[in-house]
Amino acid sequence: MLRPEDPPGFVVRTELQKAASDNGFRLLHGSARGWLQFGSTTAHGQVWLAGVTRRGPWLLSLDHPGIAAEMGDREAAPLAGPGISTFLFATLSDLYDALERVYRLGTSLPDAPLRNFRARTEGLPQKTEAERLVVQRVGQDVFRMALLDYWNGRCPLTGIADEALLRASHIVPWKDCPDDAERLDVHNGLLLSALWDAAFDRGLVTFDDEGRPLFSRGLSGKARTELRWQRPLTLTEAHRKRLRWHQEHVFAD
Repeated sequence: MLRPEDPPGFVVRTELQKAASDNGFRLLHGSARGWLQFGSTTAHGQVWLAGVTRRGPWLLSLDHPGIAAEMGDREAAPLAGPGISTFLFATLSDLYDALERVYRLGTSLPDAPLRNFRARTEGLPQKTEAERLVVQRVGQDVFRMALLDYWNGRCPLTGIADEALLRASHIVPWKDCPDDAERLDVHNGLLLSALWDAAFDRGLVTFDDEGRPLFSRGLSGKARTELRWQRPLTLTEAHRKRLRWHQEHVFAD
């Protein structure tokens, strides 16, 4: 039967503490039944880590439903953990990748960008158009940084990771959002390479519920060929809802 080493031996404990610390979870809150609980001063949520043996497999349990829902197709563990969702990893490398993802999500979900924006713009005047543009630029910078965290610093379609070539693409444009919460929600954004961003912003491409591109009839064959992509987007239902708005109001079918 698969279960954590309890109590965790020296090697397991050392590996788990290093994995947590290296990925932003440096606060050890205690241990129980073989699980070590960690937190962070900069990311939402707690993580619990465990090892079955000194050679693995390794276990990760999460308490934040929003983060757990974003973990994609990672393998669910065949046992209950202390959190609401528990995942199994064959290698430490896999565990490190997952913890990096959890940390990035914890700094961008659920309302971290909005809180960051409010902190940075508190006291800034917004009476004139120039003053409002300054505040908007702050919001767009916060949004971009949040999307870089959410999408692991690369365009999910092409794999491009050169920041100079990446754009924070609003699905529902800034001007059409009812409030700042919607403008800064990471589910209202895609991190796209510059060419994809230009096509998406002008309604020449959108995405279906499976994250596959839909091309406008107004897009030339040459342009469609140059819009190369490796894999579909990994979307949540929150993304899909906004992409349906994009299909209806922006996409030029």
